[in-house]
Amino acid sequence: MTVESAKTSSTAEPADDYLERRTLRRGSAGWLLLTGLGVAYVVSGDYSGWNFGLAEGGFGGLAIAMALMGVMYACMVFSLAELSSVLPTAGGGYGFARRALGPWGGFLTGTAILIEYILAPAAISIFIGDYVESLGLFGLASGWPVYLACFVVFIGIHLWGVGEALRFSFVVTGIAVAALLVFAVGAFMDFDASKLNDIAVDGDAFGANSWLPMGLLGIWAAFPFGMWFFLGVEGVPLAAEETKDPARTLPRAIRWSMAILIVLALLTFFASAGARGADAIQGAGNPLVEALQPGGEATTLSRIVNYAGLAGLVASFFSLIYAGSRQLFALSRAGYLPRFLSLTSSRKAPYLGLLVPGAIGFGLAAATGDGARMLNVAVFGATISYALMSLSHIVLRRREPGLERPYRTPGGMLTSSVALVLACAALVATFLVDVTAALIALAVYVVAIAYFGFYSRKHLVARAPEEEFAALAAAEAELERD
Repeated sequence: MTVESAKTSSTAEPADDYLERRTLRRGSAGWLLLTGLGVAYVVSGDYSGWNFGLAEGGFGGLAIAMALMGVMYACMVFSLAELSSVLPTAGGGYGFARRALGPWGGFLTGTAILIEYILAPAAISIFIGDYVESLGLFGLASGWPVYLACFVVFIGIHLWGVGEALRFSFVVTGIAVAALLVFAVGAFMDFDASKLNDIAVDGDAFGANSWLPMGLLGIWAAFPFGMWFFLGVEGVPLAAEETKDPARTLPRAIRWSMAILIVLALLTFFASAGARGADAIQGAGNPLVEALQPGGEATTLSRIVNYAGLAGLVASFFSLIYAGSRQLFALSRAGYLPRFLSLTSSRKAPYLGLLVPGAIGFGLAAATGDGARMLNVAVFGATISYALMSLSHIVLRRREPGLERPYRTPGGMLTSSVALVLACAALVATFLVDVTAALIALAVYVVAIAYFGFYSRKHLVARAPEEEFAALAAAEAELERD
């Protein structure tokens, strides 16, 4: 593998100028904003999507799947907290895997993350359109004009600057979280434990009973839906280069984000199913509103939650655009993807890293209108990245035990090993839910691998931060051997 310096790159830019034109705004975010960002990535999953897991595993199956996926995410974010304190760059998971697994590992991880962060906003824009139509806002129907408005308005805010973008996200996320708490209070007033397991039992399924109506296999099939309560929180380290004191701030924000998300997941799951019944909400596009309308009649509380659901979708859409642009920026800056995509504006925003994924996401949303399938593709990419990031933690612990670690993962390699095993199980589960979506993601992955194998691995930029970290590690290892 040949690693080129920026000075000898095909762009013929001086080395200093190359990085100067690819610089993010430093110190724009503290731990509180980053905690809000971590919650914002995920909060839309509390409002919709998770309930389809009830059709796969019933209440008990989804409950076990949610618990296992919660363990996976908790173990993974503790590992990421350590890695982000060691390698605080915009590459996030790609940077961690690059140091631990080499260029191929870095590219495979970064590409998987990119698939997740391009497809998820496209799917959410469709869900936003559905909410706008159902609420009768401005007389609009769900369709490409609504999707286009989402991308134009919210990408425009990101182009304005990261500080402004994160503050906007923080406010919208606060509204969505407050509404979830209000919903839980209202739903628990009608809670009835007998409604939790009211889904009909499949008598032919192995191990089936009232709590596991689809049997033991239903637990596994519900894994991807259990993930929806946490999907995206791993994106917090992508803000590393725009963070104040990242070695301390990132681990703190990651831990707090995960703690908040666990509480919200438990409240949402039990309150929704217990208020209306698992059977009634398993196929609902808006399960929280459905849980508050047992007679089908809208109430003041259900209307509030309905509008808040739109706020939650906006928060996740907005934040995932941010995450995708930073992952693309880091991969492009290092030469893994075309370098022009990492150019930044006078306000230090990666404008092409925002516009190009936005155009792709809008095109997919407008052409297909299939939000559920795009989310399944995103989940496929996510599970691959989780496995590789967890493996990166294990490799770095074994290979570089003396590396300075301002934060250390509780449980060490055992913690990341649990995350690795569960991530592999979740990857296989995607084929149980939607084989077509998994194959689409796999095809995109193969095309990206071919591009890297035949071209970009020979044109990497040695001065990019992630490449410099890896080069330094290689030099230190060589000195130790001598």
